[in-house]
Amino acid sequence: MSFTTAVTERFGLRHPLLLAPMGAISGGRLAAAVTHAGGLGLIGPGYADRAWIDRELDAAEGTRVGIGFITWDLAKAPDRLDAALARGVDTVMLSFGDASPFVAPVRRAGARLILQVQSLAAARAAITLGPDGIVAQGTEAGGHGAARALFPLLPAVVDAAGDIPVLAAGGITDGRGLAAALALGAAGALMGTRFYAAEESLGHAAAKARLVTASGDDTVRTTVFDQVRGIDWPAHYTGRALRNTFTAAWHGREAELARDPDAKKSYQQAGAANDFDTALIWAGEGVDAVRAIEPAATIVDGVIAEALATTERLRRLTRP
Repeated sequence: MSFTTAVTERFGLRHPLLLAPMGAISGGRLAAAVTHAGGLGLIGPGYADRAWIDRELDAAEGTRVGIGFITWDLAKAPDRLDAALARGVDTVMLSFGDASPFVAPVRRAGARLILQVQSLAAARAAITLGPDGIVAQGTEAGGHGAARALFPLLPAVVDAAGDIPVLAAGGITDGRGLAAALALGAAGALMGTRFYAAEESLGHAAAKARLVTASGDDTVRTTVFDQVRGIDWPAHYTGRALRNTFTAAWHGREAELARDPDAKKSYQQAGAANDFDTALIWAGEGVDAVRAIEPAATIVDGVIAEALATTERLRRLTRP
């Protein structure tokens, strides 16, 4: 038993649930596992090259999966999109930047197109490109995002999108979140943080262990990890991550961090050693629901079962 929505019908899915293409975390095994469980898995190359894309698509073992790119970074090396399309990816998701140069190549390849937005203005611009789906991303999301919270943004995007199905993203880590998004007009959800802790994800075991014990209270939106890694994100995008000793030392002191070569060197050493007291773990505000490291199929089944139970509970509250 599951839900029938515009997303399940348009994308041919059993469940209205997609894996967020988390950079260097959503690899081929995880994407394939989500697809096999009835959703749609999207691999996330982040800033990685064509070799990474080929390796992770190989790991998907011929399963129908998609891929998600950071649009402004893809513009620097568009051959990565060509490589993914040549491998027959089912869906391409584009986030953060002008997607218009990439629409025609995606369409020529016969792939579906999803555009992620963080504001109503961006949603209206995305609609003009005719995507197969739009993701409304709220500030509760792990990783990069903008300024609007999901639940006020989502119905506004749904109203603007017309027949284009809208997926909700940001803080959704369990079935109650999925049910709430459906109630607000979404046709499904894009989920990241919960799958970061999946057995199949590329995340380090120590990072997954931290997610299991973390609370949404432990997250912060910050730019310090971009600063120290030398990644030139547009200024209005911050990233939600788990707090650690590095954020305690440098959040709010970004200008000083940019001028401190010792801080950058020590951060690089910590990253190489998988020392997450210093190194980055992107995580959404819904991390409280991450209570165990589980197979992706178990996560999908549990989220859908809880969403169905939630909608049934709400039905029982109604009166004639």
